[in-house]
This record gives sequence, structure tokens and C-alpha cells, in this order.
Amino acid sequence: MSEPAITGSCFCGAVRYRVTPPLGFCAHCHCSMCRRTHGAGYVTWVVVPNEQFELLTGDDRLVRFRSSEHGTRSFCATCGSTLFCESTHHPDQIDIVLANFDPPLDHPPQAHIFFDDRAAWVRVGDDLPRLGGATGLEPLR
Repeated sequence: MSEPAITGSCFCGAVRYRVTPPLGFCAHCHCSMCRRTHGAGYVTWVVVPNEQFELLTGDDRLVRFRSSEHGTRSFCATCGSTLFCESTHHPDQIDIVLANFDPPLDHPPQAHIFFDDRAAWVRVGDDLPRLGGATGLEPLR
């Protein structure tokens, strides 16, 4: 028996989406782009295969911003919520902000990525793996 679909949206509800479980890798990202686009010390993303993602409403409200040579971030034009990140490094999946799902999800983060790029004022007290390096996914010593 398959799990029921999970919905999510931006803050104002103009952009809505649905995801069919299972969800993929979930991590706290500390890269400077995530910090700046979210205005926070880090953001928690969950990976979803493209075939499990459906945009329900609001395609006309999405602003897509090419944030790097390989990445595009999507925001709601009405409320400014950051919603998605897509990369040519993994074109078969979409990263979705975990906090934008409608129900609280029991899908805990598995790691801190780009941890060596974190803001100096961020203090982390959990025991999740700290990954970094050029890919953001290499074990740190």
C-alpha cells in the first residue's frame, strides 16, 4: 500500500504542490546562497524525484532565478517564499524546502551539508554528520 500524497505551498498559498512519497535525502544546507535567499543561518531541503512532484497551482506566480551556473531557485512572486531548487548536477530531482509542506513531516534531516561554508555565528548542537568540500557532501574531519 502506498503512502498518501503530501501537499505544500508558499506562505500565501498562491503556489501549491503535491509530492508522492517516499521522500529522499533531507539535509540542513549551510551554503551562502541558501543563507542569503532565506535570510537564515541555514535551510532544510528534502530531495524529491521529479516524477513524484506535481505543481498544482501558481506556475504563473513562480519567479525562477538562476542562482549559479548549475542551479535555479523558485520563489513565490506574491509572498516571496523560497520553494524549490533545481540543479543540472541532479536533473532528475527537485529540492523542496521542508518547512513549506502543509502537514508537519516526520522526515528528519540526515546531515548538515556545505557545513564548512556556514555562518560563523551558527552553533549546531546535534550529532548529525557534517559534510562539506567542493560538493558540499564530502565528510569533514
